[in-house]
Amino acid sequence: MADLNVEVERGRSAALVRLDGDLDKLTAPQLKECLGGLLAEGLVRVDIDAKALEFCDSSGLWVLVEHQRRVTAKAGTLRLVGVHGVLQRVLDVTGLKAAFDAVLAVER
Repeated sequence: MADLNVEVERGRSAALVRLDGDLDKLTAPQLKECLGGLLAEGLVRVDIDAKALEFCDSSGLWVLVEHQRRVTAKAGTLRLVGVHGVLQRVLDVTGLKAAFDAVLAVER
């Protein structure tokens, strides 16, 4: 069974969301609910910290793309930071890297 730990740090109008584990069909709804809650709170500037993300499939990627669209409609931003591994490859292969306000790779 896949596990995803989602940790949120809230600021005045921004949030940092740390992901640890697998973002897939089973865990994507958990992230979608979290991001929807942040949007409902008016937190429209969101950084997703993916340093500890071990896996991401199309379900997880769709949640991220969908949230990018939602925050853009509210004049907000969504940045992916600490991107590496499967998520990096999927973003590169699909060309979806351009869909986000910023995609920052893990610093080595």
